[in-house]
Amino acid sequence: MSKPFEWQVRVYYEDTDAGGIVFYANYLKFFERARTEWLRAAGVNQQNMADQQGLMFVVKATAVEYHAPARLDDELRLTVVVEKLGRASVQFEQQAWCGERLLASGKIKVGCVDKANVRPAAIPVDVLAKIA
Repeated sequence: MSKPFEWQVRVYYEDTDAGGIVFYANYLKFFERARTEWLRAAGVNQQNMADQQGLMFVVKATAVEYHAPARLDDELRLTVVVEKLGRASVQFEQQAWCGERLLASGKIKVGCVDKANVRPAAIPVDVLAKIA
């Protein structure tokens, strides 16, 4: 596994539920943002990939475990690690932290698909080189 990529995000009121804690599904949004920023930091422009190569990444599977709650105004540290890199998919391990407290951990599998027919497609060689 590679060194974790880290991205910070603050919890806003819109992220919380009636009990004042982060709504469980919002961790998937936070994980998505972290993966997007990880790709950007690696030099991969997803919009260009879609426009110029007709390819895009889609989430194929998720499994998230919740360990502790986050609350309004907490600053979270999200991590992204490539667990497995395939020809047409990437398996990630992601975590959400508040200080030294692990809040959520998940495994997210993302596949590369043809934009026109949403069928599996090989990840472009230049993209593989940047994220390997």
